[in-house]
Amino acid sequence: MELHLKDKVAVVTGASKGIGLAVVGAMAREGVRVVAGSRGSTPELDALRDAFDVTVVPVDLSTPEGPEILVRRAVERHNRIDILVNNLGAAEPRSGFLEVDDTAWQRIFDLTFFSTVRTSRAALPHLLTAEGAAIVNISSINAQTPFPMVVDYSAAKAAMTNLNKSLSEEFAPRGVRVNAISPGPVRTPFWTAPGAFADATAAAAGTTAQEALDTVVPQSMGISTGRITEPHEVADLTLFLASPLAGNITGAEILIDGGQIKTL
Repeated sequence: MELHLKDKVAVVTGASKGIGLAVVGAMAREGVRVVAGSRGSTPELDALRDAFDVTVVPVDLSTPEGPEILVRRAVERHNRIDILVNNLGAAEPRSGFLEVDDTAWQRIFDLTFFSTVRTSRAALPHLLTAEGAAIVNISSINAQTPFPMVVDYSAAKAAMTNLNKSLSEEFAPRGVRVNAISPGPVRTPFWTAPGAFADATAAAAGTTAQEALDTVVPQSMGISTGRITEPHEVADLTLFLASPLAGNITGAEILIDGGQIKTL
């Protein structure tokens, strides 16, 4: 399917691994000129930089000045921005609400919510001058489901989902579509890194991390398809929402969770 994205300029946050890396790769292969923002690079992101028109910008997007630096580098490199993908987010397994102090709350909100606020604010003046511009916010089903292990992350994603609606209401009439994708569990370092959620789930179930991802998580979370989502599936949906093929979709939150959320 022709997505009509060739030579568009996209800024992607949290681009070095997981969903962000998959988005960078998918966009690059479609001929998009990608500016990838991340605190550090990875061999996989470096390989994309070497093979495609991908610019890697090392930047801490949890700081007030980081998003402005990223956007400025994109405009200096390409003179415009057509697409923004707000993907950066972080969570840590918790025992529950009482474990999360003010410092932890602030850190998760800076990474997961305020990075979206600040990058959108920096990019929108440029997006408003582009034809067919789009913002895609990577939220989470945690925005609407109780999960005490990541209470701070869930609250930050709920704020992002609300922001998504507000940005669409203000800027869609001015030519910038704004949509959100809310994945369920995805096979990324968010789950697979040492000490992350697969290990925590495996410890509770008395099994391996691999078995936890392949069997325990889909069964315990009621995932109808029987498997968790792969990063490239989120990336493919991101490309569609960023493309002219989704030209009248805005203010939407699209789930990609294998049927985990059962309510309307």
